[in-house]
Amino acid sequence: MVVGPGNRLTTMDGTDITEEFLAGSRERESAGGSVIVSGTYQVTGDVGARLLAALPGIACVPAVDLGSPVLDLLITELDVDRPGRQVVLDRLLDLALVETVRTWMDAQRGAAPGWFRAQSDAVVGQALRLVHDEPGAQWTVSNLAARCGVSRAAFARRFTDLVGTPPMAYLADWRMTVAADLLRNTGDTADVIARKVGYANAFAFSAAFKRHRGISPREHRLVAGGGG
Repeated sequence: MVVGPGNRLTTMDGTDITEEFLAGSRERESAGGSVIVSGTYQVTGDVGARLLAALPGIACVPAVDLGSPVLDLLITELDVDRPGRQVVLDRLLDLALVETVRTWMDAQRGAAPGWFRAQSDAVVGQALRLVHDEPGAQWTVSNLAARCGVSRAAFARRFTDLVGTPPMAYLADWRMTVAADLLRNTGDTADVIARKVGYANAFAFSAAFKRHRGISPREHRLVAGGGG
């Protein structure tokens, strides 16, 4: 069985069996049996791709390893038909995904990406949150170090050791990642996007984008199917 967009279920040859499957699901349940709960996400964009690239094709996490009762809450909500049910299910599915991914990542220890592991560090984690939340701010190694309460040299060394790249290299890559999604998902002009990701004007932004991605912002927008 294949779960497709809109949670439509099909056989391997493409026959839609959504209604048939859902109608018979309760009759198929038995005492002591297992219930499979599935959910799908339509993911596009470079920000999400960073996380997906760190995951295997199948990441198996035993329910007992989750540090949250979210799966029990999800099953409970499926058993009732109350107003707002779909809204609750959507939020619970989001929580289940977050818990599953971070539990899997935690279990990988040294194999998880540096930017993920570093988020739990008191200093570098704070710097990553600042950069992620405000990519357009005029960050430097000095002002990031000051915000994190450590010396410039200690910050640069610690960031590079934990993340695997120097602070400014990480910042530049993150800005281009955010910019790529803005080009894909908005009709903002290059000048507007430039200011959102910390560049003075469209020319400086376009030069940086082409240096990092090998194509211009306009070419990326055309390839990605973005607006504007």
